[in-house]
Amino acid sequence: MYRYDATDKQILSERVTQFRDQTKRFLAGELSDNEFLPLRLQNGLYIQRLAPMLRVAVPYGLYNSTQMRQLAHIARHYDKGYAHVSTRQNFQFNWPHLEDVPDILADLAQVDMHAIQTSGNCVRNITTDQYAGVAADEIEDPRPWCELLRQWSTFHPEFALLPRKFKIAVCATRDDRAAFQFHDIGVELKHDSSGQTQFDIYAGGGLGRTPVIAQLIRADLPWQHLLTYIEAILRVYNMHGNRENKFKARIKILVRALGVEAFREKVEKEWDYLRGGENTLDSAAVDYVKRHFVAPDYEQLDDSSANRELASQRMESPEFGRWLDKNIHAHRQPGYAVVNLALKPTGISPGDISDSQMDQVADLADEYSFGEMRNTHNQNIVFADVKKSDLYALWQALTGLRLATPNLG
Repeated sequence: MYRYDATDKQILSERVTQFRDQTKRFLAGELSDNEFLPLRLQNGLYIQRLAPMLRVAVPYGLYNSTQMRQLAHIARHYDKGYAHVSTRQNFQFNWPHLEDVPDILADLAQVDMHAIQTSGNCVRNITTDQYAGVAADEIEDPRPWCELLRQWSTFHPEFALLPRKFKIAVCATRDDRAAFQFHDIGVELKHDSSGQTQFDIYAGGGLGRTPVIAQLIRADLPWQHLLTYIEAILRVYNMHGNRENKFKARIKILVRALGVEAFREKVEKEWDYLRGGENTLDSAAVDYVKRHFVAPDYEQLDDSSANRELASQRMESPEFGRWLDKNIHAHRQPGYAVVNLALKPTGISPGDISDSQMDQVADLADEYSFGEMRNTHNQNIVFADVKKSDLYALWQALTGLRLATPNLG
């Protein structure tokens, strides 16, 4: 996963200091509600009917056990003892006190986390397949491309005040687990006949009150132009999107109003100004990011032997067998499996997880999955790298935590 450098850490520290001052001024009556509104939204803070809600960014759903323990600490000390996994792979805290939010952001910054651009009319969290990097059916790991998009879009001055929120998803499998055609921009990764990375770019998708499937805007886009082409789409949206009616402000409405061909023509014309410019990617930039997403130190395992052992365990425990059928996904590395931890036990809101569960899940991730986890679009948690020989022991541990129910959806 991407590791923050000194510059990243400094930016987070400065942002916390800035928002602490803004919150202090608001609570002292020096800022009005309308003045504070864009400031808090830029830091992921909603003021809802009963209490504030803080959304924490989890880029492409990936985080580690140290971060999970810090999230558990925040849930325990600043919330009601639980957090919520969202459908776009983030975490949410539903009961923080406004005066505590700067301290929460400071705690997040200690583990390289933040709430920047998780709300407001800006480019939101970049999402992808929860099995990215390990899926057996994957064309290429999409996470480096997500990270490049994240770095490019964060604090982008031109796109901080778009007509409406803007969501981007990247998919690298035929089985679309990223739901990329239900996003404002969907990026479908593929290879050409020589094995070079290309993208099909879709725009205008979304759910909500007007569900729409995104339309293909550009096929076979060379990887070097990913950022400039998406920038062209955003510029067209920024110039022509509806700013008078927020219910008609998403890019899906603009694409339908103009028509796909007319929208494409505007994007291509705008791209003429950007193509080959400073945001054109080169191999050095891509390779630098890809080095953050190397595979863990897998053992060389006998997959056939592991499968025979699982078959025997399945016969002895039908409950374990049902869990294998529903909660396990194929891994590209022999002898390993992808495990879904279901946040759907009876009597609990989907996606909720308690502080004690979070601490114990972090411990299990260290023991069984190289200390890393992912949040999923259907509000569960994934251990991406579990040895098949460990599945039964892990299932027993998860059963004790009420995280092994065979119901992911």
